[in-house]
Amino acid sequence: MKMFRGKKVLGAIAFAAALFSSTAIMSTALSSSAMAWTLEEAAQPYKGTSIKAIFLDRPGYAAAIKLLPEFEKKTGIKVNYEIVPYENSRERQVLDFTGGGEIDVVLTDVVWIGEFAGNGWLEPVKTFTDDAKLADPKLKLDGFFPILLESFGTWGDEVYGLPFDNYSGLLYYNKCTLQQAGFDKPPATWDELLNVYGPKLTDQANRKYAFALQSRRGETQSADSFMRVLWPFGGSLLDDKFKSNLNSKESQAGLKFRQDLMKIMPPGIVDYDHAEAVNALAQGNVAMITEWSAFYSTLADPTKSRITDCLAVATEPAGPAGLKPALGGFSLGVNAQSSDAKKAAAWLFIQWVTSEEMAKPYVEAGGVSGRTTIYKDADIQKRYPFVQPMVASWDGGVPDFRPRFAEWPELSEVIAEWGTRMMLGNVSIEDGAKSIGAKVEEVLGQAGYYKGDKPLRK
Repeated sequence: MKMFRGKKVLGAIAFAAALFSSTAIMSTALSSSAMAWTLEEAAQPYKGTSIKAIFLDRPGYAAAIKLLPEFEKKTGIKVNYEIVPYENSRERQVLDFTGGGEIDVVLTDVVWIGEFAGNGWLEPVKTFTDDAKLADPKLKLDGFFPILLESFGTWGDEVYGLPFDNYSGLLYYNKCTLQQAGFDKPPATWDELLNVYGPKLTDQANRKYAFALQSRRGETQSADSFMRVLWPFGGSLLDDKFKSNLNSKESQAGLKFRQDLMKIMPPGIVDYDHAEAVNALAQGNVAMITEWSAFYSTLADPTKSRITDCLAVATEPAGPAGLKPALGGFSLGVNAQSSDAKKAAAWLFIQWVTSEEMAKPYVEAGGVSGRTTIYKDADIQKRYPFVQPMVASWDGGVPDFRPRFAEWPELSEVIAEWGTRMMLGNVSIEDGAKSIGAKVEEVLGQAGYYKGDKPLRK
């Protein structure tokens, strides 16, 4: 009996040894395979292929353009790009999708993902990650900030794009101006910004203002202005049943606060887009702005900004509901209607430009990477003061800062129209909120959200 047990033990040991040896061989083979993968080899079948991307006139895209020659040299793939104003970029792509056009690299805003993925215009990332010839073993989807991959690249349970040009709302301020007014730090809350800092930093006679909130009619009004003041005050556009929440006590408090900000902002603020708000701070005409992290490189550029030595960055101010900063950004995905060769070439570009390997060159060229590792780099933290407040915002941000569903573009137009009327004083906050809410519910009702035809969240 003992001998039998001994034979069993020896047999088990032999089996484990064989299994270990087999596993080691497989592991070595896989490791060798992973080490053998190169961008150059993966791109060889697509050498000479031309693809087209949609870019914006923003620092992150200028950074990508600076890096493009390296990709083209390694792969032989030509990346053409069209620079489109943000306000026209969705329409430009939708026309391309419905007309069977030429765009291969799709730029998807956080609020377009439902429309683009829901209509089958985006190729699932799985198509490429399942292909060993195209998938870089070092891709690491879990290397992106979860809030970014979820918000900008994912619809349902499927990933359709990789985070590329991603933003947190930050407070940029002129520390010299604040110091001259007696402040040694930025406002911690929105209430402080308005009621403590605002009066001391506003000098209308000399056209100097405490703050500028970009509010031009369009997506800038609906997202960067209107939505920005809801969450910190505990409000929201919709409740958990997708009914309007704009006339709640909290939402009304946020919208009223925005109206009160008008007295410390420049005249004509409803015509300010991002460029105007950034320039107002850069030229010393306003002391503070809440803007996207991507604009740090513009404000830190001495050829574009007069306040480079005085520029400082913090998280957005907190409201009664706590720190609820704006969340924005884009992913890059592949057009599902492109040819197989162009799909592969587009994927290789997207995978490369958003990779961990390219994160540091991208940041140094003026972009904002969605990768976590790059922001642990002590050198990057020291050179780019926006990093720490941005990471703090992403770690505790607002995933549904704007609702991610296909109907958003239509709702955005409604919010932009009535939001502008509110700021101009052409309609009361209460009546404007009721008008927006009624139209929102009409649109969502027609889309089937209240009949159970569509899920409330994706």
